[in-house]
Amino acid sequence: MQYDDVVRGRRSIRGYKPDPVPRELIEEILELAMRAPSSMNSQPWNFTVLTGEPLDRIRAGNTERNLAGVPHSREFRIGQPFAGPHRERQITVAKQLFSAMGIARDDQAKRQDWVLRGFRQFDAPVCIIITYDRALSDSDDTPFDCGAVTNALVNAAWSRGLGAVINSQGIMQSPVVREHAGIADDQVIMKAIALGWPDDEFPANAVVSERKPVHEAARFVGFDR
Repeated sequence: MQYDDVVRGRRSIRGYKPDPVPRELIEEILELAMRAPSSMNSQPWNFTVLTGEPLDRIRAGNTERNLAGVPHSREFRIGQPFAGPHRERQITVAKQLFSAMGIARDDQAKRQDWVLRGFRQFDAPVCIIITYDRALSDSDDTPFDCGAVTNALVNAAWSRGLGAVINSQGIMQSPVVREHAGIADDQVIMKAIALGWPDDEFPANAVVSERKPVHEAARFVGFDR
């Protein structure tokens, strides 16, 4: 694919085929993603790539704890709930997804099942946990850099025919993730990425989230017009 095709064509994938993803392909994607820029070449990111039984144990633990009402234990800061236009965009994409999946507003069972899919990393055959060194916790550049590598990763995956979705629900129960993924204490768990071959029959995979236009996001200073 050309770069424009990847960026314009990529979308978040929330339904996957069960087919395994070769380790060699994941390594190729990671190598490409790690060309992302970072502050003073610090390259703060680390990856734990999970599949099979360890990933299934995380799915089960996340689901059990959430159904039991265990409060989240996310390690990377969450911040305040979205408000204003940010909240409106969140609601808009949720409406798109629920419409595609045929989930009615008052169908609590289906809505809960949809939420639990997130805690199960959308049943993808692979999950990549992104962490960074705890020694860098006070650096604002570190999450910025990890965001850059995450963007590069999902685009690199798309260019190879793989789908992905950046996922926070999958790491909200961090003790479960840390235990079954064997993540060292000197790492901060930041994000999860579900990864696999897209299931073209899964309705939500056709959803393309709207983007605000350039004129709403950018100011040009010193130009002729």
